[in-house]
Amino acid sequence: MARNTIAQLLGTELPLIQAPMAGAQGSAMAIAVSNAGALGSLPCAMLAPDAIRAEIEAIRQAIGSKPYNVNFFCHHVPVPDAGREAAWRKALAPYYAEFGIDAANIPAGAGRNPFSDAGADVLEAFRPPVVSFHFGLPSEDLLARVRGWGAKVLSSATTVEEAQWLAARGVDAVIAQGLEAGGHRGHFLSHDLSRQVGTFALLPQVLKAVKVPVIAAGGIVDAASARAAMALGAAGVQVGTSYLLCPEATITAPHRAALSGNEEARRHTALTNLFTGRPARGIMNRVMRELGPLSAAPPEFPLATAAIAPLRAKAEGQGSGDFSPLWSGQNASGCKAIGAAELTREIAAGLHGA
Repeated sequence: MARNTIAQLLGTELPLIQAPMAGAQGSAMAIAVSNAGALGSLPCAMLAPDAIRAEIEAIRQAIGSKPYNVNFFCHHVPVPDAGREAAWRKALAPYYAEFGIDAANIPAGAGRNPFSDAGADVLEAFRPPVVSFHFGLPSEDLLARVRGWGAKVLSSATTVEEAQWLAARGVDAVIAQGLEAGGHRGHFLSHDLSRQVGTFALLPQVLKAVKVPVIAAGGIVDAASARAAMALGAAGVQVGTSYLLCPEATITAPHRAALSGNEEARRHTALTNLFTGRPARGIMNRVMRELGPLSAAPPEFPLATAAIAPLRAKAEGQGSGDFSPLWSGQNASGCKAIGAAELTREIAAGLHGA
C-alpha cells in the first residue's frame, strides 16, 4: 500500500488529518489546517443545523476548492432513566452544596447529537468532500445520502473487529484510534475497555485485517511520531491533542493552563465517563480523583453532561478546571502555542516523501 494513499484519496497535499474535537475548536482551526495542505476538520456533534451551515460557509469561503472534513457522532440516543439520573445527581450533591447550586433547577439534556436527516439536509447543500464518523456509522439510508454526493467516508475503529466491520460497510478509510488518544473513545461494538490497545499495537493488526487505507490516531504528536506511524504502514495520521494550545482552539482558560502547566500533571491522564457518560481521555482533576474516573453513577452517553455542567461553570468562573473535561491524549508534549498552520507544517516534516 502506498504510504501517500490518504493524500491521494482525500485530495490533500499531506497525509495528515486534524482530528475533529467537539467543544475545542470550530471553523478557524479547520481553515488554518486545510490552507496548510492537510485536512482540516469541523466537529459537528455539538452544533445545531444553523451553526453547522454557518461554519461550513466560513470554511468554504476561506479555503476555496481545498478539501475539508465534517465529523459527526453516531451514538444511539438513550432513553432517559430517572433512577440513574437521580443516582448521578446524588453523587454530585456534596459539590452542589459546596457551590450553592440548587439541583432542582438543573435541566436534563443531551448536549451532543448523532448524525440525522437534519444534519444531512444541511450537508447536502454543500456536498463536503469528506465526512467522518465516531462510534460506528449512521443508518444505511443516511450513509447512502452521504455517498450520493460523492463524499469520502471515514470512521474510527478501536479494535480489529471494528475495523473489519467498517471495511465491510464500504468506508474509504479506517481511523485506527489507539488507547493513547485524547477525548472520546470511538468504540462501538464492545464497551469492554480491556479490548482497547495502544496505537502501535493496534495499527499493524488492523493493517493485516483490512484492505482499505488505515489512518493512525492516538499518540501522534509531532514529526517523529508521524514518521513512526507511516513506517509501520499507516496511509496517513490524525493529530488532535497537539493542536489544543493553538490560538484557533476554543478551549477554556483552565484547559489551556492544564495543557501548558506542570508537565508531570499533564502526563497524568485517564479514561473517564464522568463528564458525558462515555469513556474519554482527559487530564486528571479533582472530580476524577474523588469519584474515580470511571463510575457506574453517570447515566448513558450523552445524558451525564447536564448534571455536571453547572459545577463546571462555577469552577471555571473561579479559574478552576476541577469539574471540566480537560481532554488530552497521553502525550501532550507536542502542544505548542503557535498557529495551527505552523504546527501542521512542523508535523508534516515527518511526512516528506511519505
